[in-house]
Order: sequence, then structure tokens, then C-alpha cells
Amino acid sequence: MKRLVTAVVIAAAFVAGCGGSGEPTLKVSAAASLKKALTAYGGQFDEAKAAFSFAGSDQLAAQIEQGAPVDVYAAANTKLPDQLYSKGLIEKPVVFATNTLVVAVPAGGSKIASLDDLAKKGVKIAAGAASVPVGSYTQKVLGQLPDAERKAITGNIVSSEPDVASVVGKVAEGAADAGFVYITDVKATGGRLKAIQIPASLNPTAAYGVAVVKKTKHAKQARDFVNGLVNGAGQDQLRQAGFGAAPAQ
Repeated sequence: MKRLVTAVVIAAAFVAGCGGSGEPTLKVSAAASLKKALTAYGGQFDEAKAAFSFAGSDQLAAQIEQGAPVDVYAAANTKLPDQLYSKGLIEKPVVFATNTLVVAVPAGGSKIASLDDLAKKGVKIAAGAASVPVGSYTQKVLGQLPDAERKAITGNIVSSEPDVASVVGKVAEGAADAGFVYITDVKATGGRLKAIQIPASLNPTAAYGVAVVKKTKHAKQARDFVNGLVNGAGQDQLRQAGFGAAPAQ
């Protein structure tokens, strides 16, 4: 009887670990800007059930450092994955996509027509916190402007958001006149927002990095998920969402 009970417990644990149907659950922590593309790709990934956590890349990196049970990490920059790699927490990161920073404004009408307009008195701007990639890219753009213009725009920033989805929300809800987001975020709103381009000479390329977390219990599925994101079906979804190709390795 004791052996029978032990066998039942082991079998139950195995089924629970495989999501109850023999299919493992792959936990993917990814930058908020990847939500549309990765959700679509995850639905096509048949080796495991992809369970996503979308948030600011810095917040997700901190969770991995604290031991969160994550299998794959995808960030909106390369700095955070490189830091986790240097600490031995993830496998070597790979750049899998690029994105472009823009100024988002309501599509129905706006007093903002260019980057210069953000310096006007009374304009309310939403931006990402400096610790999150979209905020870091924003600071790089502003840092190249003449001092007076940079100070005026910085003075008009009314909120510092934890991820790009929150910036989009502020503009879409009318809590801000404009926000610094990625071109893919504007596209994902389905026409509610429109993009004001930032001059190419000022605009850094946002390169996205992905890696398998070393503590994963589903190494094969995690690596196959990453490979598909870099070279397979994931690339198709990224293109449809408006992401650019990764630089040649």
C-alpha cells in the first residue's frame, strides 16, 4: 500500500509539472512592447504552453535576480540581458529585433506636430522611467538637444512610467498630450494614436535581447522558443507588429 501511495504522489507531481496534460508550461518574461508579437508567437509554439509576464525589462530582470521561476527573458535592450549574463543567471543573450522611438499623440487631433513642439509651455508629456529601456532611449534623445530645448521638454514631463505600456495608456486616456514610445506601440493601438517621427540623427536604435534562464527546468523547450524567435515563426510575428530586423551578428 505504501508503494502504491508513493507511486500515486510521484505521478501527480509529474502531471502537475507538465501543466496537467503532459505539456510543460514555459514561463516567458518579456518587455511590455513585445506583448502583441510574443502572444501571437506563443500561440504557434507547440512544444510547450507559453505563459507570459509582460512588464518593464528592468523589473523583470530584478525578478530573475531574486530567483523568480522564469524560463526565457526578452528585454527591450541589450544592457539588462548582458548584466544578467555576467552574473551567470542566463545563457548568452542574442539580439532578435530592433525598434524605433517615436512621439505618440492622439490620432484624432493634437497640438504636437514635431519634437520641437514638446518644448511649448503647457504641454504634458508621459515618459518611461530612466531605469526602463524606453526611458533610457528617451534620455539619449533629449541629451542631444540644445540645453534650452532639453530643459523645456524635461520640464513638461508629467509622469515617469514603469513600462512603455503605461506611457501609451497615459496618452490614450488623455492624461498626457504626448508620450515617448516605440513605433510598434503606436501600431498596436489600432489607429487610436499616431506617431511623430524623431529625427534619425537623434534617434538610437532600440535593440532587443533574449536568452534562456539558466535555472529553467525546460531547457530544450526554452532554447527552441528562443531559436524560433530569432530565426523562425517568431520573426514573422515581430515583422507584422512593426519590429525591425536584428543587426547582422
